[in-house]
Amino acid sequence: MKNTTMIGRATQAAILAGALLLAGGASAQEQQFVTIGTGGVTGVYYAAGGAICRLLNKDRKTHGIRCSVESTGGSAFNVNTIKEGELDFGMAQSDVQYNAFKGEESFKEGGAHADLRAVFSIHPEPFTVLAHPNAGVTKFEDFKGKRFNVGNPGSGTRSSMERLLGAMGWTLADFSLASELKADEHGPALCDGKIDGFFYGVGHPSANIQDPTTTCAAKLVPLTGEAVDKLVAENPYYAKAVIPGGLYANNAEDTETFGVLATLVASVKVPEESVYQLTRAVFENFDEFKSLHPAFANLDPQKMVGEGNSAPLHPGAEKYFKEKGWLK
Repeated sequence: MKNTTMIGRATQAAILAGALLLAGGASAQEQQFVTIGTGGVTGVYYAAGGAICRLLNKDRKTHGIRCSVESTGGSAFNVNTIKEGELDFGMAQSDVQYNAFKGEESFKEGGAHADLRAVFSIHPEPFTVLAHPNAGVTKFEDFKGKRFNVGNPGSGTRSSMERLLGAMGWTLADFSLASELKADEHGPALCDGKIDGFFYGVGHPSANIQDPTTTCAAKLVPLTGEAVDKLVAENPYYAKAVIPGGLYANNAEDTETFGVLATLVASVKVPEESVYQLTRAVFENFDEFKSLHPAFANLDPQKMVGEGNSAPLHPGAEKYFKEKGWLK
């Protein structure tokens, strides 16, 4: 009898273990995975994607969504990869979002990305120009005939650089060298004397700018003048901006420039519930989100709903914003 009882208990335990295993398997099958395309690992896009995933993953046992970030070539790469169905979400400059949805500028050949949807905007991204202290540069026009990094193909920085050059009547041939280094590479190249300057759209403060200003006393260069005035007047996604003096070593004065907003985008094909839960995770933990990077410190939730978003809002984000009363 004793042996029979023990065998019975062992059988029951085996059945229970099997049931738990099956339940675990079902749970694993139900779990959803989403990926956010960002930018270089030293840029604010990577930090933003990491902050969003961190907040979404806090409650993954409840909603079953696991979020990860991917370092990418930047805005245009993210938008194109979302279009191909290989990324769920991506960080993108507001001008890239606009041009991708409309099929304009660098997106003209591929056509309008009609399925692109805005989720929310995040931090301002002033266009930032840095020069080597020995380059003899005090204004952007001084880079003519010098070695300049214009940004890697597929980045929002590169798209914006080409628009600025077009407005100035310049081409890449106006530089003695138009290098295409990625954001993680241009700071070291500047301090090593391989280039005289670079252009970069980024939220501040940024390690990508801090490193060369500290390491080799690189100088911020203003972006002002008729071409900039025209771009800002004609394009709703551009605005003038100021990089505060003293934010970076060896740069005590304010630097006038212009820029865009960083935005989070997705495809309309991403499930509504996934986008709703991601949006909810950020705004229900908003103080924590703001604390995860200095560039987020002054964010206003209601401005993030409208400013910089030219593509239609994703239904999942729209649902959350309506619940909060931020949308009618």
